[in-house]
Amino acid sequence: MTSAPLSQPVEPAPAYPSLRLAVSALGLSRGDSVLARDLDFALAPGEALLLSGRNGTGKTSLLRALAGFIAPDAGTIMFNDAPPAIAAADSIAWLGHADGLKPGETPRSALRFWADLYGQPRTAIMPALRALEIDHLIDRPAARLSRGQQRRCGLARIVLANRPLWLLDEPAGPLDAQGRACLAALVSQHRARGGLVIAATHQPLDWPDTRSLDMGRL
Repeated sequence: MTSAPLSQPVEPAPAYPSLRLAVSALGLSRGDSVLARDLDFALAPGEALLLSGRNGTGKTSLLRALAGFIAPDAGTIMFNDAPPAIAAADSIAWLGHADGLKPGETPRSALRFWADLYGQPRTAIMPALRALEIDHLIDRPAARLSRGQQRRCGLARIVLANRPLWLLDEPAGPLDAQGRACLAALVSQHRARGGLVIAATHQPLDWPDTRSLDMGRL
């Protein structure tokens, strides 16, 4: 039995359902260290927020709280009228430090798995890989991919999720200049659809009209 082709003509992506994020009086800690106290911010469709600050200031902890992985010490996180535990399944795409690739797994097999899990058509796989300029690596085992190429595969998974909020932890860390340009283009397209992006980063990201939050000054 032959597999269905991965690539077919793809219609322009429609706008996301409207999603608004509101964070109010948020408190976060790790052990005895207070990371944030009375943190307030809001994001509307099409907006992006960059989290900066030295290691240990709580960038990843804030992302994990927004994703519903950990509970804050105080305050509320609301996506429209729902908390993260309810909103995450339909609204959030998460990219942590790991890219979700097993050493012997190819981008084709990995992204087929994620497409099926997300309920997305497999025809969306090749456009995502093309956007990240790694479509020619679709059948190369992950163990033979560079760290930057693996990161691009992880970003392709985020695109494939088709969720309105991207939570990205050091998305450009191992990327070269061209990879960062691909990422910036994807973020721009995502925001044009009404998507939201929150990214923790140690390096400058040239994304227009982006807000910033220095976690080291909270």
